[in-house]
Amino acid sequence: MKPAGKPGKTGSLMAVEAALARLLGMADASTIREHERLPLAQVQGRVLAADLVSTLDLPPWPNSAMDGYALRLADWTGEPLVVSQKIFAGQAPEPLKPGTCARIFTGAPVPAGADCVEMQENAEAQADERVRFTETMTPGKNIRPQGQEATVGELILPAGTRLGSIEQGLAASLGCAELDVVRKVRVAVLSTGDELIEPGQALGPGQIYNSNRVLLCSWLQRLGCEVIDAGILPDDLATTRARLGELKDVDLILSTGGVSVGEADFLGIALREEGELTLWKLAIKPGKPLTFGHFRGVPVIGLPGNPASTLVTFALLARPYLLRRQGVKEVEPLKFQVPAGFVWPKAGNRREYLRGRLENGRAIIYRNQSSGVLRSAAWADGLVEVLEDRTLIEGDWVSFIPLSEVLS
Repeated sequence: MKPAGKPGKTGSLMAVEAALARLLGMADASTIREHERLPLAQVQGRVLAADLVSTLDLPPWPNSAMDGYALRLADWTGEPLVVSQKIFAGQAPEPLKPGTCARIFTGAPVPAGADCVEMQENAEAQADERVRFTETMTPGKNIRPQGQEATVGELILPAGTRLGSIEQGLAASLGCAELDVVRKVRVAVLSTGDELIEPGQALGPGQIYNSNRVLLCSWLQRLGCEVIDAGILPDDLATTRARLGELKDVDLILSTGGVSVGEADFLGIALREEGELTLWKLAIKPGKPLTFGHFRGVPVIGLPGNPASTLVTFALLARPYLLRRQGVKEVEPLKFQVPAGFVWPKAGNRREYLRGRLENGRAIIYRNQSSGVLRSAAWADGLVEVLEDRTLIEGDWVSFIPLSEVLS
């Protein structure tokens, strides 16, 4: 068994890391600069275009972390204190009268002169509107200080942050009603091959339904992209050239299948004639062939046509590229180590991404890992990474990438 953590030799195949580095370098050279200002409720999944800097202290004033009583410790000698006022959240309190305490509720401003809040569970209300405290107290106890979370001028979220529910809530807490976000990436999705037809039509001899179009269009929408469905390209050079020429106002053409060096490689021919074509053979399984090029200046990424290959290469290569085009810095998915719940007896010369899931803390894999079996991914909740030149026995550590990390 080979040790974990060291990629093996890939021969003439390009390592996954090298391919990703090239794609990200190209993305950095064509970062989208245009942005738009949107209401806070509409920025879910978008990328922040400018630093979010606080214009206020948060909280704006010291407030109580508990329901209880605010007091000045110097006034407490162990005897009960008179309750001089009651302070609810949203009220402006009076300064604390010397020798008294104030009934206070969570989130309410602490009155000037008080330096401690004791929770109501440690206080005994007396019949004469006084309160006895039963525990030792310290200065600052149960008080959230002004500016505890943020201060005026502090960077809260840097440009390039992907905005989710938490980030929206944080911006709202700073009083932001709108945010500047990078405009959506415009992605044209096309499939290639006479064998493909759309769901709902009757299958003819040698035909299959086009699953990749639905998979990618849905996925891109979850990523916050503007999707242009360019349909299926037939195996015809003139039609291919004309269809590509219609896609001049997009940021990326994303194709599946059909880009190689064969006689029927009409997409590849069009790219070579009116742009450039780089065909990489990657040390990855599934998904060995991957294409990057340009057609009349528009970037083109060609993914393999088999559904599982499409899924893996989009998740690990095309998705990071699209995020980096929008200025996102951290684009690689989280992965963590788990023990294998399976045996992998034969080492390969490519990095393998097996469709698997976690059961009882161990990674197990789908019974059929064919690149044409999309059902394996529907069954799975993650990708199990097996490094080059490695065999596994049960209990060996492997990297696990949750699908939730790459699907949005």
